[in-house]
Amino acid sequence: MKLFANGLSYKKKLFIFLAVCFGVMLLSYIQAVLSVPGQITIIEGEEHILNFKSPFLVSIKADKEDVLKVNGEFVKSRGSFYKMFSPMSFWSQKGGSVSLRVSVFGLIPLRTMKVDVVPDKMLVACGNTIGVKLRIDGILVIGMSDVETKDGRRLIPARDGGIREGDLIIEANDKSLKSIKELVEEIDKTGGKLLKLKYKRGESYYTALVTPVKAADDDKYHIGLWVRDSTAGIGTLTYYDPDTMGFGALGHGITDIDTGTLMPVKTGEILESRILSIKRSKTGVPGELKGVIEESGQLGQINSNSKFGIYGKVNEDALDKISRRMYPIALKSSIKEGPAVILSNIDGKSVEEYEIEILKVSRQNYDGSKGMVIKITDKRLLDATGGIVQGMSGSPIIQDGRIIGAVTHVLVNDPARGYGIFIENMLKCMTEVNQGSHAKAS
Repeated sequence: MKLFANGLSYKKKLFIFLAVCFGVMLLSYIQAVLSVPGQITIIEGEEHILNFKSPFLVSIKADKEDVLKVNGEFVKSRGSFYKMFSPMSFWSQKGGSVSLRVSVFGLIPLRTMKVDVVPDKMLVACGNTIGVKLRIDGILVIGMSDVETKDGRRLIPARDGGIREGDLIIEANDKSLKSIKELVEEIDKTGGKLLKLKYKRGESYYTALVTPVKAADDDKYHIGLWVRDSTAGIGTLTYYDPDTMGFGALGHGITDIDTGTLMPVKTGEILESRILSIKRSKTGVPGELKGVIEESGQLGQINSNSKFGIYGKVNEDALDKISRRMYPIALKSSIKEGPAVILSNIDGKSVEEYEIEILKVSRQNYDGSKGMVIKITDKRLLDATGGIVQGMSGSPIIQDGRIIGAVTHVLVNDPARGYGIFIENMLKCMTEVNQGSHAKAS
């Protein structure tokens, strides 16, 4: 075996060289994977530059054609090649989402990147407290209880038929249900015979066969369920779009207090509210804005209840009752840790600015309702509320003259701190709601 002066054979040197090359390529691949975000948001008509600083030539394929331009050319479904070692520009004139499959040399998968395009909007930031009334699309099962019969048995017919807490009952004996009253009527009609219930669990639909039993205490037929068909509460209106009259509020979804289920909307409305008192937040005990809903003061209709807030349309004749401050939007890439303000109406009289500090911006956090960690620093607000209280959810956050998001949650153990949602997530939600409405209309 031929040896070199340093004692290493040619094969060993070649092996070391190839191992080093493989290691460099592997590290470069890992760096490339980490440099490609899973999701970015861009504004319609504005160029967004990404600098990956990677040595690879990549193929990018889009799930939708003629929507997104990269380096000045539309990305096609068959794919186009781009140099990752040069800055890449992203641009679109169409709102919505595009999914991009990125692969090295068109062979080795790198990552799938979602590009969300939001409209370049001037929004009216509100901060008004509002009453929220929601009627559920179905009958929500929130609990179960025994039915004691005249012969002393304790039965739960619905559970025996397969119904569980959190299920949404849609039909009874092939009749669509609009209220709890209609469900009770259908149970009474059976006379103790089989009742067919259609229900939704998650995204799937099922049928249950349930036999109602007569209770000893009221001599009526029951199936052993506690149910709910509506809810109401107080929150804060975040913004409305003066071009479309679409609004966003709360920044988080309305969930059932007993089951945690996100409530699907059948009908809903936002109304004027009157704040009566404030229960201050204390460590471990969140506070609350206590008030009443003005039934005659409708402000708009709710079309969607999502995990990122409620969305719908504001009534034009209600605009004089809503705070009207116009702001451009800012994406999360522009948000800085440091001072900001929120708009809130804690006394029920006027919307005021209160100083806060943005402690952390989680740009890679895909739980959109907790994208920012914020802290109340305004002494007036701390004295009045003790920090963030229930009812303040949806208060718009303003930084550098732009609306950047909304307050969503309080940290129970430190009520001066809480979370905020990015405005871009709320706008994406509103765009999806509008697109869904257009699809139904057509």
